[in-house]
Amino acid sequence: MKSKIIGMISSYPNLNQADWLWKQTPQPFGYWQQIQMLATTSEPDYLLLYQFDRPVSVTSSLWWQWWHQSALKQPLENFVDFRGVPKERVIYLLREPPLDAKVMAINQENYHWANRHCGYVSGPDDAAPYPDYMPAIWYLNVSFRELNEMSSPLKLKTCSWITSGINRSLNHQQRLNFMSLLQAQNLDVDIYGRNLPTEIKSEGNVNNKWNVMSPYYYNLAVENYVGNQWYVSEKLWDALLAWCLPIYYGGTAADRLLPPKSFLRLPSLDAKGLGYIQEVTSTLDAWHEAKEAIAEARQIILHRLNLLNWLSDFVRQQR
Repeated sequence: MKSKIIGMISSYPNLNQADWLWKQTPQPFGYWQQIQMLATTSEPDYLLLYQFDRPVSVTSSLWWQWWHQSALKQPLENFVDFRGVPKERVIYLLREPPLDAKVMAINQENYHWANRHCGYVSGPDDAAPYPDYMPAIWYLNVSFRELNEMSSPLKLKTCSWITSGINRSLNHQQRLNFMSLLQAQNLDVDIYGRNLPTEIKSEGNVNNKWNVMSPYYYNLAVENYVGNQWYVSEKLWDALLAWCLPIYYGGTAADRLLPPKSFLRLPSLDAKGLGYIQEVTSTLDAWHEAKEAIAEARQIILHRLNLLNWLSDFVRQQR
């Protein structure tokens, strides 16, 4: 049986690689069961709109020029290239969390637009037509086959935290404040990331998260949003795939997706949370006790939660 080809468009910058997600399958060229992920193809059987902002909000050059120069002033949404894919085969997956009222309003606008043009519309919040967790992708530059077959790599250090200096919402501000508290306590946590505040002693930005996760026993995984039962991001997937035991601050989605004891719950972003991190990282006992659960969670992420597996299931149910 010929594989169904999945194309993709996104509003994320620089997400235009022909081989997008190819590292997430054991087969070459993006094959997974009965589908092939081929993001840039001009004639797909299905089209994935992955965090695609409705066109009327796009201000990049061509759209913006057209909007001001066209005498017809037609809605920009009429000019989105769906590559000939019928509505019932267009999938819309919103990835960003509803951080605040402003972001929630944007998300709702996207859902409203997507409902008119897509056969399936989902996102990690209750405003979505089909609320659900975002299927897993990972940001480790390591292939599916390597991750699937490896045992735990050599662990040399205690705990890492990969984060950023983004400060657009109250959630971001809480995370930055906690970062300052953590460093003031001189806890054994190495911080990596981009655009961090100057007062933070950072180990620097990284090109491949694997390099600063796999040698650590623990990883501090702090979500940007913890306020619902749907949102969970690659912060958790990456840590587990690198054989870290995540010290996780996030919503309840992880509890129903992963096995018990495969991650630890950071109770809060305050002195109590600092005390918890200090207690856990003072020994390696927690990591050793969780090793089997981490192995089980990794297989769930690689196979069941994998975005390619989700797309394959969607195509199969359409037939």
